[in-house]
Amino acid sequence: MIKIEELQRISTQIRRDIVRMVTSAKSGHPGGSMSSADFLTALYFNVMKQNPQEWTRDGKGQDMFIISAGHLTPVYYSVLARAGYFPVSELGTFRQFGSRLQGHPCVEKGLPGIFQPSGSLGQGLSVAIGAALGKKLDKDDNKVYVMMGDGECEEGQIWEAAMFAAHHKVDNLIGMVDWNGQQIDGRIDDVAGMGDLEGKWKAFGWETIVADGHDFNAILDAFAQAHEKAGKDKPVMILFRTDMGHGVDFMAGTHKWHGKAPSQEQCDEALAQLEETLGDY
Repeated sequence: MIKIEELQRISTQIRRDIVRMVTSAKSGHPGGSMSSADFLTALYFNVMKQNPQEWTRDGKGQDMFIISAGHLTPVYYSVLARAGYFPVSELGTFRQFGSRLQGHPCVEKGLPGIFQPSGSLGQGLSVAIGAALGKKLDKDDNKVYVMMGDGECEEGQIWEAAMFAAHHKVDNLIGMVDWNGQQIDGRIDDVAGMGDLEGKWKAFGWETIVADGHDFNAILDAFAQAHEKAGKDKPVMILFRTDMGHGVDFMAGTHKWHGKAPSQEQCDEALAQLEETLGDY
């Protein structure tokens, strides 16, 4: 287990990667990438059973992670690279023509760590359920994790999948929602209004946990609770309360950085707030 201080160092570096990648590409989605950086760092570095050197797309013998909010590739690619799936230097090719690091994850170029292309919102939970059921058929005791956005939870397919998973007792599945309260057009409550998100997941038959997505003690405790609840005939959902753009003061708490690239001056200002901890690519 990696100590919390080291997890904090890793997540800070990942936020530096996110800002630099999106600035260099002049496009991308920094807001949700920044808000989900902490719990994805905990997932990859302290929670999931995985070995980058033995990774295969069929996921056999290891835990699997599916990103449903596929526009959040800046955080996804940084976490994968920092965890050892491919060279950190490759982050510098983000969104460039011919790069393996496309704007949404794809499998055509064989980037290690990517199980499924994604980006059409609402589909990832269904994919993860299929992967989890496949593990049950293979008698593979490992788990499947999937991350969604809270705005994405406005998609009807999410709730069809939620019903299916509960009905079929897909209890080797652990879902996560980056609950930052923002989406591309504004605050969640102003656009569609999710209401009682915790109550909704419970009503759909899921074991549901709410945790502070920026407190590593709370994050690790939430995953521990999820593992305790898994395997008992119900899928598990962790709702991580987060702050869009977390880590940079002028990006935090607003939908305006959902899909906006910083200028070089803004990038420099952001990096001044984020200490270099592992070395930039």
